[in-house]
Amino acid sequence: MRFDILSLFPGYFRGPFDESIIRQAKTKGKVEIHLVDIREFSEDKWRRADERPYGGGPGMVMMPGPVAKALRSVKTPQSRAIYLSPQGKPLTAAKCRELAAIPHLVLLCGHYEGIDERVLESDIDEEISIGDYVLTNGCLAAIVLVDAVIRFVPGVLGHEQAAEEDSFEKGLLDYPHYTRPEEFEGRIVPKVLLSGNHQEIAKWRKEKAIEKTRRIRPDLESGL
Repeated sequence: MRFDILSLFPGYFRGPFDESIIRQAKTKGKVEIHLVDIREFSEDKWRRADERPYGGGPGMVMMPGPVAKALRSVKTPQSRAIYLSPQGKPLTAAKCRELAAIPHLVLLCGHYEGIDERVLESDIDEEISIGDYVLTNGCLAAIVLVDAVIRFVPGVLGHEQAAEEDSFEKGLLDYPHYTRPEEFEGRIVPKVLLSGNHQEIAKWRKEKAIEKTRRIRPDLESGL
């Protein structure tokens, strides 16, 4: 799977993409991540890619020319171009699974007050939001999307069932997890997890997941 990430600050991504599971996925050849500097497509000698908004108002808006050229330099007929935006549809586990089946994702990061609407209309397939809040730019949102999506790419996780057991996969939050030691500061690991009875363990985990979902996220009703 290939990601092309377009932003004004490609250096923003180098730390997160060089650690942990993302680094391993790149090393194993399961994922390619390419960073594209939108400023490189500016025709301005100062590499300017933003301007004051028509109609007035605070801040700056990213110009359509450099953004469109950057997008078109990496898009193919098999690509899906996504704009990370607070105005987009929410990023969910189901959406991540859908995106993981697409061989090439082009992620456009917004900066300042946003991007000229005309290039969004002509070159973007969908807008995605990671939550109902505003960040200083779309780079963090792109990192979140990449991290969430690659979990569903075959061979990325060490255990193939790991993604299937995550929160939201069955309409429920995750069940509690325990490891050694059996006792920690007076708290004991539930006996059922030490029993070796896989049927009872599965039943206990389902009950605890339902209990937690009803307590914390009652809006997630599909798995209850």
